[in-house]
Amino acid sequence: MFRVLGRVSLLVGSLPGVAAASEGGGFINLDRSMLIQALNFGLLLAILWRLLYRPFMAKLEERSQAIKKSLAEAQAAQAEAVRQREEHRKQLEAAYAEAQSIRGAAVQEAAVEQRRLVEAARAEAGRLVEAARVEIEQDVRRAKQELRREVGDLAVSVAERLVRRSLRGEDHQKIVADAIADLERSR
Repeated sequence: MFRVLGRVSLLVGSLPGVAAASEGGGFINLDRSMLIQALNFGLLLAILWRLLYRPFMAKLEERSQAIKKSLAEAQAAQAEAVRQREEHRKQLEAAYAEAQSIRGAAVQEAAVEQRRLVEAARAEAGRLVEAARVEIEQDVRRAKQELRREVGDLAVSVAERLVRRSLRGEDHQKIVADAIADLERSR
């Protein structure tokens, strides 16, 4: 604004020289009205300067400061966003590492459980084999006892046949009577 006022005053100051050069009824007539008009124009410039230009420049400065402040806030927000992005990246890495450790622990736990199940299956298989062996031994004993009983019955039957052929009727009656007496006593 100072430049504008300086140019206007230079122009107003040079007007009398221009007017004097063209004294013979030139384009500009230099009289008192010209001086009053120049004074009015200067006064108008001063008033406009005070009432419009200064508030306008203050508003421009305020706007400039607001823009600078907004830019600073934007830069701070961008820096905060970068910091948060880095923090989230670190949290993701930590979560990934934790997931890996949990996965590793689960794999180890599964291996332990698998070993335990295999050992339990082996123990159960051993128990079943032992139970089958015991049952087979019992079956063999029963079969032997039954075989002995059958062999004994067969031997008795064979002996009875032989005795019938060799015993006479009186001996036979005596043996039957002794057997009946034994039966009566055992009751």
